[in-house]
Amino acid sequence: MRRHRPRLMATAVTALTLAVTSFTAPASAAAPAAPRAAAYSWRNVQIAGGGFVPGIVFSRKERNLIYARTDIGGAYRWDQAARRWTPLLDWVGWDKWGCNGVISLAADPVDADRVYAAAGMYTNSWDPNNGAILRSADRGRTWQVTQLPFKLGGNMPGRGMGERLAVDPGDDRVLYFGAPEGNGLWRSTDRGATWSKVSAFPNPGNHSDDPSDSSGYGSHRPGVVWVTFDEGTATSGTPTRTIYAGVADKDNTVYRSTDAGASWQRVPGQPTGYIAHKGVLDAAGHALYIATSDTAGPYNGAKGDVWKYDTRASTWTRVSPVPSTSSDAYYGYSGLTIDRQHPNTLMVATQISWWPDVIFFRSIDAGQTWTRVWDWTSYPNRSLRYKLDVSAVPWLTFGQNPAPPEATPKLGWMTESVEIDPFSSDRMMYGTGATIYGTENLTQWDGGGQFTIKPMVTGLEETAVLDLVSPPSGAPLVSGLGDIGGFRHDDLNAVPAMMFVRPGFTSTTSLDYAENNPSVMVRAGDFTDSDRPNDSHVAFSTDGGANWFQGTEPGGVNNGGTIAASADGARFVWAPGDGGQPVVYSTGFGNSWAQSSGVPANARIESDRVNPRKFYAFSNGRLYVSTDGGQTFTGAASGLPASEHRPPAPTHRHSNDELRSAQLKAVPGHEGDIWLAGDTGLFHSTDSGATFTKLPSVAKAVNVGFGKAAPGRSYQAIYTVATIGGVTGVFRSDDTGQTWVRVNDDQHQYGNMGEALTGDPRVYGRVYLGTNGRGIVYGDTSG
Repeated sequence: MRRHRPRLMATAVTALTLAVTSFTAPASAAAPAAPRAAAYSWRNVQIAGGGFVPGIVFSRKERNLIYARTDIGGAYRWDQAARRWTPLLDWVGWDKWGCNGVISLAADPVDADRVYAAAGMYTNSWDPNNGAILRSADRGRTWQVTQLPFKLGGNMPGRGMGERLAVDPGDDRVLYFGAPEGNGLWRSTDRGATWSKVSAFPNPGNHSDDPSDSSGYGSHRPGVVWVTFDEGTATSGTPTRTIYAGVADKDNTVYRSTDAGASWQRVPGQPTGYIAHKGVLDAAGHALYIATSDTAGPYNGAKGDVWKYDTRASTWTRVSPVPSTSSDAYYGYSGLTIDRQHPNTLMVATQISWWPDVIFFRSIDAGQTWTRVWDWTSYPNRSLRYKLDVSAVPWLTFGQNPAPPEATPKLGWMTESVEIDPFSSDRMMYGTGATIYGTENLTQWDGGGQFTIKPMVTGLEETAVLDLVSPPSGAPLVSGLGDIGGFRHDDLNAVPAMMFVRPGFTSTTSLDYAENNPSVMVRAGDFTDSDRPNDSHVAFSTDGGANWFQGTEPGGVNNGGTIAASADGARFVWAPGDGGQPVVYSTGFGNSWAQSSGVPANARIESDRVNPRKFYAFSNGRLYVSTDGGQTFTGAASGLPASEHRPPAPTHRHSNDELRSAQLKAVPGHEGDIWLAGDTGLFHSTDSGATFTKLPSVAKAVNVGFGKAAPGRSYQAIYTVATIGGVTGVFRSDDTGQTWVRVNDDQHQYGNMGEALTGDPRVYGRVYLGTNGRGIVYGDTSG
C-alpha cells in the first residue's frame, strides 16, 4: 500500500489551482430516453494506416507495451500476441470530437497499467472545445477526463514534437504538460486529475512558422513542446529533482529545473537559431541530446542540428550527422531515439527530406560518428542498408514508378517519431505520413548487413472518409477518402492492393454509380493542378471501379465538389467545388460538358435512382429538380435546413470547413423518393421534392443512407447519424422512419462520424460508416 505523499511546494505553482471538470468516459452512463438498442458488432474495413502517426511511445516499465498517437484518429495500444493495434478512443463522441487529436501521450514508468493522453485537435477559434488530459488506470480500456482551460492542437503545426506530456519516474503521481499558445508549463500532483500552471516556468514559447497567417494555422505557437526527467536524480517515492523542458523559441529552447520544478533556468551555452523538436536524456551517460529544425513542421524544415549536452560538465557539443553549416544540409532533424540497452547508440531522422527520401542516421559512439541508412554511389544510384517489404500493405507504393534516385515505396516522410524498443535493440518503430513502419533486426545495420522494414500498422486505421457507395453488384464497397484518394474494396477484411490511380486524386470528394447499371461509376476529387495540368478532376469506370479513365473538364475547375450518375449511366451532372463554378452536365463520359440552367453554383447533386432523366440539386435550403438529364433545373421545396455546423472533415486540410451542406439522398427502387439530413432534422419527400415531411422524432441529422430491406419489408432499411431521443448515434429504421433502433453504442461513437454513410443493398442490417480519422467502420446485426 502506498503511503500518502505531500504535494509539491506551493511556490512552484500558481496561487490558485485550476478548477477542473472530471467525468468518466462512457461505459454505462445513464442517457435520456432513446430508441431501443439493437445488438451490433463493429469493425474496420481494412485499409491499414492512411494518415500521419506523430508519436510512438514504448513503456520503460514493461516489454511489448507500446502506444501510438495520431493527429486526428485517436490513440492505440499494441497487442503483441495478435501483432496489431487496439483503438483506445472510439468512445469519443460528437460532443468531444476533438479528443481524437492526440497531441501527446505518456506511459507511466512506475505503474505499467497507467497511461495518459493530451487531446484536442485545433486551437482555432471555431473549434468549440478546449483540450483535455485523459487518464487511464487499465491501459486505455477506460478513461477519465480532465478539461483544460485552453485548446490543444493535435492537428496543428508542431504536432510531431514531443513528448510534451511526461510522468515523473520518481513519484508517478506527478505529471508535467507543455501547453501551446502561450499557456506555458502545467503540472499535476494527483495523477492527472487536477492541474496547475507552473508559474515559475519563464518562457511559454514565441515561435510560429507564419505569424501573418490569418487562418490561425501557420500562426499557431506550439509552446512548450517536450519534457524529460533525469532519472539519475530520482529517488523512489519523491519527485525527480532534475527536469528538462524544450520550448519553441529559437533563442531560448532548453530549460532546466534542479529542484523538482520549483524554479527553472535557461540552460547556459545552448545553441540558438533552431527549435528542439526532441529532447532525449541518457541518465547513465549523463547526456541530453536534442534534435533541432528551423520550423515546427511536420511538412517542412530546411536546416537544423543535433546537439549533446554533458549534464555534469555543463558543456554543449554539436554532433550533427550533417551540420547546418554544410552545403549538403537541406533538412532539419527530429525522430531522435536512444538504444536503452546500449545508450551510446542513438538514431536521428531528417525532420523532412522529400527528395529523394528520408534519411536515418545511426551512431554507436554517442554521436561522434554516424552512418546513413542509404548512401549515394554513382548518381542517381543509391546503396541501401535496408530492405523494405510492403507486401502486407501494397498500396504504399501509391501506384507510382518514379525515376531514380527516387524509389517507391518511400522509406518515409514526416518521420518525427523514431523509437528503439527499450527492451530490444533489434526492434524499432517509426511513424510516417501514411503508416507505421518497423523492424525486428535493426542491429544488422551495424554489421554491414541489411535489416528488414515492414509495415507494423495492422489495426490502426486513420483515414478521413468523404464518401461511400455500396452498389447492388460488384465490389461490396467503394470509398472516397481524404489524402489517399480511395479504394475499391473487394474484400472488407483484406487490405486493398491499390488506391485509385490514373487518374489519382489526393482526396475523392464524391462518388456515384448508375443504379440500374452499377458497373458504371464516376468520382470527382481534388489534387494540385500545377502538378498535373493535363489531368481532370473527374474520372469514370465501366467495370465497377476496377479501372478508371478521365474525360475533359470545364475551364477553371480545381476542386472535386459533388457528382451524380443517371440511373442508366448515360448522363452525369457535376457541381465542382470551386467557388462560383456552375453546375454542368455531360451526355457521355465527360467528353464534353454543358452548363446547367436554373441551379445555383456549388449545389449538392443527387440522381434519382429510377428515372434516368431526373436529377436533384440542393443549395441554401432549397431543392431543385431536373427532368431533362440535368440541362435545366426548376426550384421545388424551400425552407429546408440550409447548412450544418460541423468540424472539418478532410484529414489535414488547414482551413475551417465547418459550415457544410446538408446531405441529400435518393432511395433505390422508388422514383421521386428522397431524404434530406440537416441540422434541424431529417426530412422525407415522395413527390420529387415538391413537398417534404419532417420526421418528428429526429432533432438533428448528419447523414442518411439506405440498405437491404428487412425480411418481409419492401422499403429499404434507412440508416442515419442523428440525434433521436436526446442521443446522438447511428440508427436504423425498417419502417420508413416511423420507429428507430440505435445500432452503435457509447463505446463505438467514433468522434466526428457520418460525413459518409450507406447501407449494404445485399446484406440486411449492414451499415458502412465514414469517420474523420478512424477510417471506415461497418456494423452488422448480431441479434
